Amino acid sequence: MRALTISLLTLPLALAACDKAATPPVAEETMSALEAPPAIPVMGPERPILAFGDSLLAGYGLNDGESYPDRLEQALRGRGINARVINAGVSGDTTEAGLERLDFTLSSQKEKPELAIISLGGNDMLRGLPPATTRNNLEAILQRLKQENIKVVLLGMLAAPNLGKDYAAKFNPIYAQLAEKYDAALVPFFLQPVIDKPDLMQEDHMHPTAPGVDAIVTATVDDVADALPTGAEAEASEAAQGDEKAVPPIASAGEERIAP
Repeated sequence: MRALTISLLTLPLALAACDKAATPPVAEETMSALEAPPAIPVMGPERPILAFGDSLLAGYGLNDGESYPDRLEQALRGRGINARVINAGVSGDTTEAGLERLDFTLSSQKEKPELAIISLGGNDMLRGLPPATTRNNLEAILQRLKQENIKVVLLGMLAAPNLGKDYAAKFNPIYAQLAEKYDAALVPFFLQPVIDKPDLMQEDHMHPTAPGVDAIVTATVDDVADALPTGAEAEASEAAQGDEKAVPPIASAGEERIAP
């Protein structure tokens, strides 16, 4: 439980104290999840997954192919799942910015995603934005995805202790409460695998290194695989999508303001 109390804003002090005593992380667990030959061949229809969020998904500070969506796709395919993970992460995005671009992102997909992975709220917290605003924006995002019959994995974040107990009491429960309300799969704290591990964090102490991303993928790939819709759920979603296409869509005011 101690690791859960350390947040992004307190990482520099915590990591500086650990630098000299820390030993290099063991890589076997990550390699087993990402680099071992697949136990079964990739098969079945393509499974489009939308990774929608901020810099933790965008791959801030990483090389091409090292982001969480890239490495997650490899891990899923290593399990025989014909996954295609679309990286729709934008560095610096708040929940409000994510909500504003959600419709445009969904309409831009060549194929409707079967699953959306949502990582938003960390920048709200770092800016000290009201937790009620974060909750409302995340709830609107989940409502929109529910309307589209897109299943969700919600990646949780924790408030920095220096924001105070009152702030944490309002911010920290948001993810679990919304996940339960909208039947989303929940990762309680997305950065849990890299906290207190300086070799897995970049120099800003806020974003994971490539090995750190691999550690996070190893910890979360099963959550994502389990959240993919079953055959019956996928058929129901396709049927609902077909019914919606029979009704002419109405463009929203938000869509008119976004350039193609």
